[in-house]
Amino acid sequence: MRTNQWMRKLLTDADLTGLSSSDVPPMFQEVVERGWSVTGSGARVLTDLRPDPAGSYFDRLAEETTVNGRGMTDYDLPTEPAAADERTNVLLRRCLAYAADCLRAARDHFGDDRVRAYVSLSLGGLDDDLLTAQVTFCTPLPDTPPYIADLERVRDAAVAELSVHDRPGGDAA
Repeated sequence: MRTNQWMRKLLTDADLTGLSSSDVPPMFQEVVERGWSVTGSGARVLTDLRPDPAGSYFDRLAEETTVNGRGMTDYDLPTEPAAADERTNVLLRRCLAYAADCLRAARDHFGDDRVRAYVSLSLGGLDDDLLTAQVTFCTPLPDTPPYIADLERVRDAAVAELSVHDRPGGDAA
């Protein structure tokens, strides 16, 4: 797992006890259940997220990150400042559980561990004062720059790059 400083702090402070598929919101569970597929360009995408008709992309990396990227469900979470810690913990749990489930499904489908998940939490909303989260997936390619080249230097978001072998607390998946 690669993380930047902000994400390391969030992971240290979070309660990730018992993290499981039950932390994944229903609409994201459906995405996991429908699995993975490969587009005509060779992009690995979550089947349920494939656009119809297919879009046009600069390269496979752009296709994978665009198709696979989604903001995490947060409409049911508190927005008041006093509940910021609760919101952060639930968003982080949801993202990590969804990423882990999708990465396991990718490993099972493709027979390798090449797909990576990118979990990011950042301030958004009308006044940039509400923590929001996003998860996307892509496969590093030898002839394409990484999705986030200097992840450790990202300052405007908490970011983690995960493989199927990463789990909070260091346990292998």
